[in-house]
Amino acid sequence: MPIRTAHVNELTVLQDIERAAGICFRDIGMPEIADDEPLTLGELGRYQRSGMAWVSVDAADAPVAYLIADRIDGNLHVEQVSVHPDRARRGIGRSLLEHLARLAAREGVPALTLTTFTEVPWNAPYYARCGFRLLDDGGLTPGLREIRARESEHGLDRWPRVCMQRDA
Repeated sequence: MPIRTAHVNELTVLQDIERAAGICFRDIGMPEIADDEPLTLGELGRYQRSGMAWVSVDAADAPVAYLIADRIDGNLHVEQVSVHPDRARRGIGRSLLEHLARLAAREGVPALTLTTFTEVPWNAPYYARCGFRLLDDGGLTPGLREIRARESEHGLDRWPRVCMQRDA
């Protein structure tokens, strides 16, 4: 599926994709994650305006998945990647990650980073299959430590979480 930058008029669609993708967390005993609201339109708009929001689109050019990223400590940090469940298990999420990796390579960015749940099959185990490796505490940059602190404040540490990194 083609990947392009997200348009400002698609931000509500990104929220809808996130809500739909989150529902599967209910099935594994994480209803709080399923019920967590996606980023606000203002937050998504910041990613879109900075050119750090991409969508995978169907034949009608409608988004079915998205990835947003930040620049953290010299790396590209995957803030969110979500695929609508109707399009899951087709390599779309991996394609978005590869798109970001190609951007990183073009820009001379050394790595991609992310934070994720360790015990959710479509989180840490999936990212490991995509080439990410676990970072121990000694490998965390100041920016990753800050992200983890915010996640903890948001209650995400109720379930085991880790930072992961992949060379670009």
